[in-house]
Amino acid sequence: MAVRTSYEVVHTCGHAVTRNLSDRPADKRAAFARWLASKECTDCWKAARDGDSASKEEWLAARRAAEQQAAADWAVQFDMPALEGPEKALEWGERSRHQLVTAAYTALVTEGDTWDEADWAVLEEKIRTITRAGWWIDQRDAEGTDLPELLDAATEADRGTENPFR
Repeated sequence: MAVRTSYEVVHTCGHAVTRNLSDRPADKRAAFARWLASKECTDCWKAARDGDSASKEEWLAARRAAEQQAAADWAVQFDMPALEGPEKALEWGERSRHQLVTAAYTALVTEGDTWDEADWAVLEEKIRTITRAGWWIDQRDAEGTDLPELLDAATEADRGTENPFR
């Protein structure tokens, strides 16, 4: 007598589905059928996932908007120049610049013991010279303590052409 290959699975959502488990080893079919019965059916699982992705996208959009507003407010407060580059990169570059520079200030001045406000003011002027959005995006994963060295490594292509004396 052969081990059966077809199982009637009643899912937790209440839907019953006949599943062909012939692609599984004979000694694993019954256990897999029990496991399937402890889950929602494929249609219900996909519907729940798609519903979650909409709320996740809304949450992500709200978070991005809040981060963007914080970056814009920060740029105005500290007189940072507008970034240059493709339209799609500008907002991302602004957020990346804001996150890296605030992390650097925290690490070097607030928590560090060798930097003071005068040292930071010099670094802040260097920060203002880098206006290519792509440069800030490329540095998005950098540590705040690395910012002085990264600014020194920036090339002329990364610096803006505006008057640096505001």
